Amino acid sequence: MTKKELITKVAEAANVSKKDTAAVIEETLNTIAQTMTAGEKVQLIGFGTFETRIRGERTGINPLTKETVKIAACKAPTFKAGKALKDRING
Repeated sequence: MTKKELITKVAEAANVSKKDTAAVIEETLNTIAQTMTAGEKVQLIGFGTFETRIRGERTGINPLTKETVKIAACKAPTFKAGKALKDRING
């Protein structure tokens, strides 16, 4: 599902205009991203948790040259599904 399809589906289900729905979804995503950038987690009870984890420096292998390459440490966004979402998906 694309963002456009999500907006359409939510707008129809909530009986709200697509323009208003798009604004709310966009701001929701921006707020989640800003919160994660600040190093905080976003916990939506019944859905899941978005958070940022630090990945340490590690060694990788260049598949073309087979030489080892150092991969720098970085922050990675993660999502952990909540129990209610897992139960819903698994039927």
